Amino acid sequence: MHILLVEDDSVLADGILRIFKGQGMAVDVVRNGIDADALLQRADISVVVLDIGLPGIDGFEVVRRLRARGNQVPVLLLTARDSVQDRVYGLEIGADDYLVKPFATQELVARVRALLRRSAPQPVQLQLGGLTLDTASRRAKVNGQQIELSVREWAVLEYLLQQSARVVSRQQIIDAILPWGAELTLNAVEVYISRIRLKIADAGIEIRTIRGFGYMLEKVTA
Repeated sequence: MHILLVEDDSVLADGILRIFKGQGMAVDVVRNGIDADALLQRADISVVVLDIGLPGIDGFEVVRRLRARGNQVPVLLLTARDSVQDRVYGLEIGADDYLVKPFATQELVARVRALLRRSAPQPVQLQLGGLTLDTASRRAKVNGQQIELSVREWAVLEYLLQQSARVVSRQQIIDAILPWGAELTLNAVEVYISRIRLKIADAGIEIRTIRGFGYMLEKVTA
């Protein structure tokens, strides 16, 4: 993972840099929009974390130039501006997500990881135990028999399967499956999990509830 952090506040930039490096991410830091625009023309970047209020050219202009070149690298905007107009404008010109300062560092990391997942090429077929998901045809089978899933049940199950043997929180599930600005409550996630459990009961796998942390999809051991 190669992150480009564009932030002119040196204290905030240094703090975010330490957080990302602690997550095992490679990070480049630039302090203004002109340097960011230049770096994005020559470097292979996985995600851009971009402040809007920058010297030189602002973050909006960096996004406009990036998309005009046909570069679809995911962009997360950081700003102190908490207006609907700014958020809508940022998304309309091509940003993928938006985070208002001050923010929790855990949320920043979760949103960056969600952008990385969404932009990564996905395998056509996912399998664990007797469960198979064909992401091309959007069909799910248990022991060769097709099961019916709603759109959100599919999204939750696909994410759990991609993260199999890892614990994921309800909020991570929401961040991973929903487009920016859409809403889903934590209790609704529990409802989808309950429905999915019934539908995959014969697949030799289970969705374990890890109390206080979240869920984990794994094979059932004898």
